[in-house]
Amino acid sequence: MNQKSQNLRLDTYLYISGCGVSRTRIKKAIEEGNVLVNGRRVKPSYKVKAGDEILAKIEIEEIPDIIIAENRSVDIVYEDEDIIVINKRAGEVVHPAKGHFTGTIVNALYHKLLNAPGSERKRPGIVHRLDKDTSGLMVIGKSEKAVRDLARQMATKEAQRTYLAFVWGRIETSGMIEAPIGRHPIDRKRMAITVINSKTAITEYEPMVIFDFITLLKVKLKTGRTHQIRVHMEYIGHPIVGDPTYSGREPTKIINAIGSKVPFERILNAIDRQALHAWRLKIRHPTKNVVMEFLSPLPKDMADLIKEIKLLSGSSDNSP
Repeated sequence: MNQKSQNLRLDTYLYISGCGVSRTRIKKAIEEGNVLVNGRRVKPSYKVKAGDEILAKIEIEEIPDIIIAENRSVDIVYEDEDIIVINKRAGEVVHPAKGHFTGTIVNALYHKLLNAPGSERKRPGIVHRLDKDTSGLMVIGKSEKAVRDLARQMATKEAQRTYLAFVWGRIETSGMIEAPIGRHPIDRKRMAITVINSKTAITEYEPMVIFDFITLLKVKLKTGRTHQIRVHMEYIGHPIVGDPTYSGREPTKIINAIGSKVPFERILNAIDRQALHAWRLKIRHPTKNVVMEFLSPLPKDMADLIKEIKLLSGSSDNSP
């Protein structure tokens, strides 16, 4: 155990160890008593220490399908022998899963990931994800050391990810949202603010450009929950523009956010997804030990969205 790994949560430590099992499955194994530290049961939140003897018995998911390599282009921003940084297009799925066995980022990059740990499984090299219809920067590990260190950086938040989000309504001051997120009790495909089987979720936001009825926010994640930004913005009454799942296309919620009935239909016609973009990525290179920062300009649909917003608001504000 190296010094950087000390004081990590046990579930996080096992996840970044390269065992090829999801964090959810690891947590369940710990809670069921299938992971012992120094011969005794502990909680997933147990902080590992040098000298700990960890015995884990975790069932590996059977994935009968092999990954199919595809000859398809991916927008690669940077690549070396350890990492690949990509600019994910909206509509791209990150890794194969039920309903998406082909056409994913992993399928397209698989020929580069054959030596990555877990390359025989569904998520080789993947240390963080973006929703299908969220665009922007992602880093993928190619070597064993890279995958482990990048996973640690993501878990400890040494890696920094900043998003750009267009939200309904005017937000004039910076703020922080702290509200627990868990699976929606009825619609299992959605997440929700709930105290039942939930996890702490913290999102920071800062207005960059304030239009008449829409605000362009800079958003930083302090935690990494599924759909976190989308759920949190809906929670405070400012859903992300165009979001089909979290009220971003719902007339009543839009009118509540903007305070008056503007021709928001024109905005919805300008973008057919959530207006959310992973804009900035800052990491420490896992082998070169240098800090690297990447920026991704707004994709065309979000740039066109700005033009439509300005036409409707009469604004001449500049935007990134």
